[in-house]
Amino acid sequence: MSSSRSVRKLEVVSPVPADIDIANSVEPFHISEIAKDLNLSPNHYDLYGKYKAKVLLSVLDELESSDNGYYVVVGGITPTPLGEGKSTTTVGLCQALGAYLDRKVVTCLRQPSQGPTFGIKGGAAGGGYSQVIPMDEFNLHLTGDIHAITAANNLLAAAIDTRIFHESTQSDKALFNRLCPPNKEGKRKFSDIMFRRLKKLDITKTQPEDLTPEEVKKFARLDIDPNSITWRRVMDVNDRFLRKITVGQGPEEKGMVRETGFDISVASEIMAVLALTTSLTDMRERLGKMVIGNSKAGEPITADDLGVGGALTVLMKDAINPTLMQTLEGTPVLVHAGPFANIAHGNSSIVADKIALKLVGPQGFVVTEAGFGADIGTEKFMNIKCRYSDLRPQCAVIVATIRALKMHGGGPEVVAGKPLDHAYLNENVPLVEAGCVNLARHIINTKAYGVNVVVAVNKFSTDTEAEMNAVMNAAMAAGAFNAVICTHHAHGGKGAVDLGVAVQRACASGNQQLKYLYPLDISIKEKIEAIAKSYGASGVEYTEQAEKQIEMYTKQGFSGLPICMAKTQYSFSHNAAEKGAPSGFILPIRDVRASIGAGFIYPLVGTMSTMPGLPTRPCFYEIDLDTATGKVIGLS
Repeated sequence: MSSSRSVRKLEVVSPVPADIDIANSVEPFHISEIAKDLNLSPNHYDLYGKYKAKVLLSVLDELESSDNGYYVVVGGITPTPLGEGKSTTTVGLCQALGAYLDRKVVTCLRQPSQGPTFGIKGGAAGGGYSQVIPMDEFNLHLTGDIHAITAANNLLAAAIDTRIFHESTQSDKALFNRLCPPNKEGKRKFSDIMFRRLKKLDITKTQPEDLTPEEVKKFARLDIDPNSITWRRVMDVNDRFLRKITVGQGPEEKGMVRETGFDISVASEIMAVLALTTSLTDMRERLGKMVIGNSKAGEPITADDLGVGGALTVLMKDAINPTLMQTLEGTPVLVHAGPFANIAHGNSSIVADKIALKLVGPQGFVVTEAGFGADIGTEKFMNIKCRYSDLRPQCAVIVATIRALKMHGGGPEVVAGKPLDHAYLNENVPLVEAGCVNLARHIINTKAYGVNVVVAVNKFSTDTEAEMNAVMNAAMAAGAFNAVICTHHAHGGKGAVDLGVAVQRACASGNQQLKYLYPLDISIKEKIEAIAKSYGASGVEYTEQAEKQIEMYTKQGFSGLPICMAKTQYSFSHNAAEKGAPSGFILPIRDVRASIGAGFIYPLVGTMSTMPGLPTRPCFYEIDLDTATGKVIGLS
């Protein structure tokens, strides 16, 4: 890689300019050059402009017999609301491996939602001199995957309400006749998707006219219970006023009024399906199995029952291909999927990781990021994503900052948009040492999966040597393989060379065997309790609603699925104000829901918002277009 023309040495400036200014100062390589470095020929990808390409799944088939590279996951300690730089560290590490350490490397990242881009947090392309470019394309429409998810999600939502409407106004026979209309010869036939429902109902007949009146009713009438519907409409914008809405108020809907709401698009189960699918065939099955609610008799109703699973797959057929981009230093990036990290599993796609591992070869590295702290992102990476992918990581990186550790040691509250307290800007080694209990628990929990743990201390200009030494000592005492200081935000890949060396050694050290936190064949409650124990909880309590849902999902045959805990990212516990490493608490489970197509049960710990709101001064105040150059300005 070092001799490749696609590696670019950065000329860094101090102080570090704004992210968008750095991104705009670098002319990206044509994406075909990046593809060539990975031995991809033009028939392996579809170009989307000059700087993006969709890598086709056929690459996996061609490279099936090739050996995989090393697999590295980047998680973090429990963060402040400002974030601790996991994406930046992921990109910086890859720039170090590719541009400085002569390794083939691919970064695998989630696609960001436009909600945070125009809301509070800003973009998610990394930061400083460790970024994915073009930054504006990465953070905005990219190649349209989220728009495809939005369209598919809302097609299913429309199908649900329409089916309830038509069933309420027609007899069984009229409904059946419209579902199976006669052709020109007067013969009726089932469409291919209908055989999925017939099979589910144990009806083996293949001709519509052979069905008995009872079978006609079973087949044609889904009898959806409106109160059981969990499927909501989505859009990729923060809009708090759509959290709760009423549909069906038009006179033509004949009083079929129902309360529902909108989620942000990345919270759609279709996004989680995209992230966890392993092939086009697998995606078709998962989309068809998505459960939207129950019949009045308590039977789960799926997208295939509604006849829409195939159409959803058609809308998602291009979205399944990962998008190839590049870092500031010319190393390749695959951007794919962006599921919520609390109600979903918060990891980029399995197919992107699988393609990347084949492309880098046995001495190369694939580095992927897991959303939020390691208690959420890394736990779900191991127990959900690795289960479905059958991939095994050799190394887990935990990103820590002095700022966050001071907060966990008892420092004042950190609030986005407000200046940091002086405690965070001046040396305070005892505060850092006290906060290292949080880091230690993340290290212990992550090591338990059977992987080597490397701690990356993301250095800020106000951090002192004594504070950083305290963190590295605490990390090693807790069992980390290594702990290193990183300055990739200020220096690009050069600032993460020590991290790159440590990760290489961790991957080459021994043959790590992945150990899951729980087996799948135990009960839903036992799985929840195993995860709660890793948080430090001494027990779990369930509301009556949670108990009811667990009983229902068990009865419906879904108890063998992995668990995806939906809880705050700001504490090991359910209480965001509980910093450090709380223990002995009882974890409350308010409700339990399921994403059957994606393949997990998600217990709700407290209240989770699936549609963020906008602040008084959103990021969009800064965003504009330089009409003279056509460049986006003000993205953060």
